[in-house]
Amino acid sequence: MTEPGRIRIIGGCWRGRRLPVASQPGLRPTPDRVRETLFNWLAPVIEGSRCLDCFAGSGALGLEAASRGAARVIQIERSPAVVGMLRANGAALGAQQLSVYAADALAWLTRSPVTPFDICFLDPPFAADLLAPTLEMLAQRGWLAASARVYVETDSATALPVLPTDWRWLRDKRAGQVRYALAETNPER
Repeated sequence: MTEPGRIRIIGGCWRGRRLPVASQPGLRPTPDRVRETLFNWLAPVIEGSRCLDCFAGSGALGLEAASRGAARVIQIERSPAVVGMLRANGAALGAQQLSVYAADALAWLTRSPVTPFDICFLDPPFAADLLAPTLEMLAQRGWLAASARVYVETDSATALPVLPTDWRWLRDKRAGQVRYALAETNPER
């Protein structure tokens, strides 16, 4: 268990490192137990992957991906205080594969990607109702590679969003107040 105001990297080269989290209303790091399950799901595809963390918040998901061998991790966060903490944590770890952008995720996704991502993390503020529009933007603008994995986190009482055409749910679990799931985009045939 990690103490309040801190996250702990649970696997990879930075395993056990504890990092501060910006104090921000509504900021809730993905619990260790959920992250461990998620990264077990992603183990076959994480090494060398390109990851997009659209609502980075505490940074736990992107930092865990980098620790476990992701080649590139892009974190998007709109709060200036949180962006500062994400950048400081990346620097403290020497995470050269990590880039943090201060932006609204939906606005950022209106651009065209240079290279599609293999993994995308979507853990927006639960009350903001951002999952469905973000999934649509990812699908329509070419942000994701064929057979990319998309992680979705929401409160346990909320139904999972409808996926874009040709996507499918691979996993779906609940832990306490959190529902989390993994989807696959346009699987290669």
